[in-house]
Amino acid sequence: MTKLYVGNLPFTATEESVRELFSQHGTVEKISLISDRDTGRPRGFGFVEMSSADASRAMQALNGKDFDGRALKVNEAQERERSGGGGGGGYRGGGSRRY
Repeated sequence: MTKLYVGNLPFTATEESVRELFSQHGTVEKISLISDRDTGRPRGFGFVEMSSADASRAMQALNGKDFDGRALKVNEAQERERSGGGGGGGYRGGGSRRY
């Protein structure tokens, strides 16, 4: 399974419209469009999960393709760093040195 990052989506994009676009290139397993946590409005990007072969085809066909007037950015999603606690410094035991 491959997770694709889909950027520069029009704010009018829905899960259905993105599924329709990507399903021309294979079976779409999962779609998640990202919304602003505070306003609930779309942020203009999301993720699509497909089998590796389908994802590769979709990436080649759709990267740079016009979708409702916007050139899509489609590439393989990079996993976020989860090590070391992350998230603004995280907890690494640094606070205990003060004592």
